[in-house]
Amino acid sequence: MAAIPLMLIAGACMAADLVDVDPSGPIALRERDLMLVAFGLMLIVLIPVFTMTAWFAWRYRATNIQANYAPDWSSTRLDVIVWLVPAAIVAVLAWLTWTSTHRLNPYKPIESDIPPLSIQVVALDWKWLFIYPQQGIATVNQLVIPVGRPVSFDITSNTVMNSFFIPQLGGQVYAMAGMRTELHLLADRPGTVFGENTQYSGRGFPYQHFEVTAKPAAEFDAWINDVKKRGGSLTQVHFETLARPSIREPVHWFGSVENGLFKHIINQFTTATQAQ
Repeated sequence: MAAIPLMLIAGACMAADLVDVDPSGPIALRERDLMLVAFGLMLIVLIPVFTMTAWFAWRYRATNIQANYAPDWSSTRLDVIVWLVPAAIVAVLAWLTWTSTHRLNPYKPIESDIPPLSIQVVALDWKWLFIYPQQGIATVNQLVIPVGRPVSFDITSNTVMNSFFIPQLGGQVYAMAGMRTELHLLADRPGTVFGENTQYSGRGFPYQHFEVTAKPAAEFDAWINDVKKRGGSLTQVHFETLARPSIREPVHWFGSVENGLFKHIINQFTTATQAQ
């Protein structure tokens, strides 16, 4: 019994460090709210169960010879409570699942008066390549986005299946070779968060994460110009070198990107499959 308060305190301390409860965008905020609602529904069952378990253990302990255990197994009121409450919880969870699945569909564009920023994401061994097709630049292991502007991600993999995840912005979408998946996110405040691969992909998996920085529009434009001035050139030949397995890959900037590189990365697997 004495351990229960300590467990609750430890749980609260752990929750304070969870990035999932500190959203930096509207998608992550809705996902957090959904998680809290599900947690609250769970407590409707857990609190009575644990409370009654403790009360029964105390009341019918071996040393309490005065307690007389004579339950009434034919109670209609108790049967209604036992069946109706779980059924109501399941019904509410089903409704939440249906509505939230459609509302938080990762393929659903975010409504905004500002046109979305397109970013092409490529999972490599063991790093991430981000191509900005509208700006003609690319980066490795660094993602910079403007605050308040929707971002439309096209995601693929040049290796085994990966999972693209930025917890404080929301969503998690698989990156698969020869396929293109989508994800729409938005950062509503400046700051730096982290992104990662959550699908085990080999010995470099623990180090396959990246930094995500949300900047105001003017600072984002200045960053784009800086990358164009200081970055190198990313061609298909350079990509083949970049795609070689490496661990703890530093940040790279590319001030220009060969047209159609993202499409080439996808097509190389579909062409190989068709040739078999």
